[in-house]
Amino acid sequence: MRTPVPRMSRRGRVTVAVLIGAFLFFTLLGWAVEAWTDWLWFEETNYTQVFTGVLVTRALLFLIFGLAVALIIAGNLYLAYRLRPMLFPHSPEQQVLDRYRMILTPRIGTWIALAAGVIGLFAGLSAQGNWAQWMLFANKQPFGVTDPQFGVDVGYYIFEYPFWRYLLGAAMTTVVLSLLGALSMHYVYGGVRLTGAGDRMTTAARAHVTTLVAVFVLLKAGAYVLDRRGLLLGDIEGFGVTGAGYSAVNALLPAKEILAYISIVVAIAIVVFSNAFMRNLVWPGISLALLVISAIAVGGIYPWAVQTFTVNPSLRDKEAVYIQRSIEATRAAYGLTDTKVTSHPASNLTPPATLTTDTSIVPNIRLLDPAQVSDTYTQLQQVRGFYDFGEKLDIDRYTINGRTQDYVVGVRELDPSKLVGGQRNWLNRHTVFTHGYGLVAAPANQVGRDGQPCFVSGFLGSQEEEEERSGGESCSSTTEQIPTTQPRVYYGERLTDYAIVGKRDGGRDVEFDRPAGEAGDQYYTYQGTGGVKIGSLARRLLFAAKYREVNFLLSEAVNENSKILYERDPRSRVEKVAPFLTLDGDPYPAVVDGRIVWIVDGYTTASTYPYSDRINLQQATNDSLTNRGTFQLARQSINYIRNSVKATVDAYDGTVTLYAFDEADPVLKAWNAAFGGDLVKPRDQIPQQLQEHLRYPADLFKVQRDLLARFHVTEANEFFSGQNFWDVPEDPAQPGTNKQPPYYLLTRLPGQEATRFQLVAAVTPVQRQNLAALISGSYVDGKPTLEVLELPPENRIPGPGQAQQQMENNAEVRETLTLLQSETSTVVKGNLLSLPFGGGMLYVEPIYLKSNVENPYPLLKKVLLNYGDHVAFADTLDAAIKQLVESGGASVAPPGETPPPTAQPPDGVSGDLAAAAAEVRKAIDEVRAAQQSGDFERYGRALANLDAALKRFEEAQRRAGVAPPGPTPSPSPDSSPSPGS
Repeated sequence: MRTPVPRMSRRGRVTVAVLIGAFLFFTLLGWAVEAWTDWLWFEETNYTQVFTGVLVTRALLFLIFGLAVALIIAGNLYLAYRLRPMLFPHSPEQQVLDRYRMILTPRIGTWIALAAGVIGLFAGLSAQGNWAQWMLFANKQPFGVTDPQFGVDVGYYIFEYPFWRYLLGAAMTTVVLSLLGALSMHYVYGGVRLTGAGDRMTTAARAHVTTLVAVFVLLKAGAYVLDRRGLLLGDIEGFGVTGAGYSAVNALLPAKEILAYISIVVAIAIVVFSNAFMRNLVWPGISLALLVISAIAVGGIYPWAVQTFTVNPSLRDKEAVYIQRSIEATRAAYGLTDTKVTSHPASNLTPPATLTTDTSIVPNIRLLDPAQVSDTYTQLQQVRGFYDFGEKLDIDRYTINGRTQDYVVGVRELDPSKLVGGQRNWLNRHTVFTHGYGLVAAPANQVGRDGQPCFVSGFLGSQEEEEERSGGESCSSTTEQIPTTQPRVYYGERLTDYAIVGKRDGGRDVEFDRPAGEAGDQYYTYQGTGGVKIGSLARRLLFAAKYREVNFLLSEAVNENSKILYERDPRSRVEKVAPFLTLDGDPYPAVVDGRIVWIVDGYTTASTYPYSDRINLQQATNDSLTNRGTFQLARQSINYIRNSVKATVDAYDGTVTLYAFDEADPVLKAWNAAFGGDLVKPRDQIPQQLQEHLRYPADLFKVQRDLLARFHVTEANEFFSGQNFWDVPEDPAQPGTNKQPPYYLLTRLPGQEATRFQLVAAVTPVQRQNLAALISGSYVDGKPTLEVLELPPENRIPGPGQAQQQMENNAEVRETLTLLQSETSTVVKGNLLSLPFGGGMLYVEPIYLKSNVENPYPLLKKVLLNYGDHVAFADTLDAAIKQLVESGGASVAPPGETPPPTAQPPDGVSGDLAAAAAEVRKAIDEVRAAQQSGDFERYGRALANLDAALKRFEEAQRRAGVAPPGPTPSPSPDSSPSPGS
């Protein structure tokens, strides 16, 4: 006899109900609090259309998809129930099922609604997570560019294809779940039997199940149709590029079409044979088996055979046209099409004397590394222990006294984590220490006698006080050279806590503002428009619940005029008002119209641009500075990117402004339309002063640099060989860390008409260490400009790694660095800068010294230079330049004089001389190769070519007015001319 299951007492049931109710109440309360405070935040920033737009879209998708899926599931379950047989055969199987029927039948509607509701809930949650796909689908824009295979506008792939793919997947999942549910219901109610005599399935059950199977097969036909377009988003086998290759276009593409037609035929056959003629499942089963076999044979074996026996034996010829498609699409999708490539016949390995008299490049050489001098700023400009400048500073340019130069800038922010003792209580943390003060700047190319920066802005006291803090004579300015009308910083990268501001009518100021020397500390009350009012009891209750803090209700610091400032990180604020943007990892501050603003670059991205190479955004943008004052981007697969938006965040009132920077970007147009058409301001509304501080964004440049390492090759056959690909070198100053970061310079590269503020990076040939090219990104007349300064393939100009090794292997440098590195001090290497000059490459690396004491900070102590085979190491840049030139054998002109005319070839001739020298070296390499091969005929031809190259070199020297260094070298593989010396 079976023991009955004990029933729960009434009190127990009430207890469970109360616990469940309490759980639901607090869960819903938490959601309501977050939603309400979010609404208040968006209302404060005047971007409520983003909040309502996203919320309404997600709610509608949840309801539409959830209800649709629930109704389909419920309909099929109820249909299966209605089609149940009235009489059940007697069998052990049916006797077992009787128990379940007795449980289900009295409340069948409830059970069906419960099952369908749960599935509909998950379907709705899945759909609302795809709100971005739907908004792009509903606001699609034409690209004006068609794919090379079908001639379809690229906008279809960006805006429509992802949503159609999701919709098809949701439909197929719903049909599968309906089929499983119907089979289960038919089985429970006897429509489907596993044992016993007679048919295993009733006629009604068979019609129901086969119809669902036929619908699934029809959806599979639709999937095959979509797969044809999706082939353009696949990979060309063996090349690491995206797109449909020869076998995909000539075998897989027609195979997908054939399979689509077969699927339609099979779907019809399933319904007809199982219900109209045979009235069994044999022929439908055969039809499904044929579909599977066709998919394997036509969709798998046939393309494999074409790839193996047709493509692989003639890989280059067969795939050339498709590789060319990928090259062109990738360059278009990543903004590389208009890249300007300039050949730079650099071959000079001897420092030219003009280095000492140059007025355009050398004076702008940056000595302060923003990644290293943050601690210096903090210690010299901190004043109080809770101020901080972050792990990395930024580079910007300002025009002061008619001269434009780059400055290392940082915002003196308040870091809540550095509050100590009584400062850390709730009252001080959130109502007293609320803001930072000032933007501190120093010229990037100048330091004082002791290696300290020469500050020009952001002072808290008088010049005498500044000198006293710096420990002696200061090179800093006596006045604010970058004045601000509102220096207070309530919104910044370090301000992670909320702040409560506002005083009672007639009350005293309580916010710590800044130290004022002998006059004591100054206090302040926030007067800006930022923040949400919390004077009412309801608002205080709301934020007490949000932050789980009772002081909102009990503290007298919260009064009728109080406001709360939250979400104060500039990047987080832009993310909330523009959730469709991928943001650059390095926001930077600038003074615009007298106010400190944070500038954040925003990117629109996509992953479905046909034939464009797909990259991992996180991997492409990681370098040795990632997570050191910069944000690591999320792991995201993309194959299209545009710097479409420049966003600003006011450091005082938190105002977020979005400006369209690439107004032609269809993705930005779609998003702007999705949020009412006025979310992003047009480009012509960017203030002129803000325009002067915009810079080429670092993360976009890193992506483009990585791609140009391969896609600077624009011809398919050359791309196939891969011989001319480049590598991004490892950071030579921090070996073993990661890729070398690009660096901002105010300089003029060869071929440029004027000095520009630009982002520069060096690249090397694959698996080699010499320099291959310099890539730069800048704005020319407000337009993004990418330039490549490409060196000859066989040049001897050292790359960053080689230059670093040459400098550190120098006996004097090695000995000095060893002496400086001790128990009391640490040597810190700055960024290695690459500067083309005089037909060669000048490398500059500042060397800092940091004492091993409490709160140490680095000071510039040495400057390390490399040019060709020559190394200089001195206390100042001028001394190092002089030492470098003298090491090359050239005389240094006295100040105010220029070197003799013979020291540098005349303009227009130096290029011929460098080209002739390159020919000589190439001929020498051929002589050596011929010697090693043992081919005497080749060796004779190589010697003749070398003799001719030497004569051309001598002729170029005479035209340039440069006397040969000695007798003409004999045509021997060991001889090597020295151009430019």
